[in-house]
Amino acid sequence: MNASPANSTRIAQRFAELRASGELGIIAYITAGDPSLDATYKFVLALAEAGADVIELGIPFSDPLADGPTIQRASERALKAGTTLAGVLDLVRRIRESSQVPLILFGYYNPIFQMGVEKFAAAASAAGADGVLVTDLTPEESVDYRRILAAHRLDTVFLGAPTSTDERLATIAACTSGFLYLISRTGVTGAKDSLPDELPALLRRARAITKLPIAVGFGISLPGHVSLLGGLADAAVVGSALVSETENAKTVDAAVTALAVRVRTLKEAARHGLSRREVAL
Repeated sequence: MNASPANSTRIAQRFAELRASGELGIIAYITAGDPSLDATYKFVLALAEAGADVIELGIPFSDPLADGPTIQRASERALKAGTTLAGVLDLVRRIRESSQVPLILFGYYNPIFQMGVEKFAAAASAAGADGVLVTDLTPEESVDYRRILAAHRLDTVFLGAPTSTDERLATIAACTSGFLYLISRTGVTGAKDSLPDELPALLRRARAITKLPIAVGFGISLPGHVSLLGGLADAAVVGSALVSETENAKTVDAAVTALAVRVRTLKEAARHGLSRREVAL
């Protein structure tokens, strides 16, 4: 079984705190640069204040194959606004001046490859990022990437899926640090009304092969989802539901308020009822 390596990343510290308090974590995803990097800065601080335990900053990309229409549109808006990977790293630096919330850079490999993995890792670490999740990089292709990021004390998060065999989950977990991200369903991102019936079995399989904290994403949007996950997972990842709030808001300030209300509601569900960790078996 694989345990998270001993390190002092904010991600590891936050999950240790959540475990000690028996609380499900909330991981909030937003697309950096949608509608602007200045707006994203305000969003991150509001999310952290509202109770988000970890924040994923989506790096906009022109061909986001793993994302559903909501996040695809956000990526398009961010790119049209001129958002670049370098700009996102500058944003991380700004956030670190005001907040110590754990930050994960979430995206596709091409922008990182274009910058150069070593240059990217050094810049991300210097800016204050805590980890990176690259959706289209497989464990087999990631040897150099993981070595370089580890040298800069950045967690490398990988995705496990319902279609992953036990052997595949073990391979993914062995390459992962910080937490294991389990996709709740096959397909692309997007808010759903209910969680898959097969999800508890997937979580049990993952628990059997790793001691890493486990976060569940894809389709998480409602307090009821969070409450149900609490006895099973260590964190819930909420993405499309938050991106929809920013898309539908008339102003940046209205988006700030909507994001805070949504995360506060989800965090309340994480602190009460079924989401208390003592019910986990």
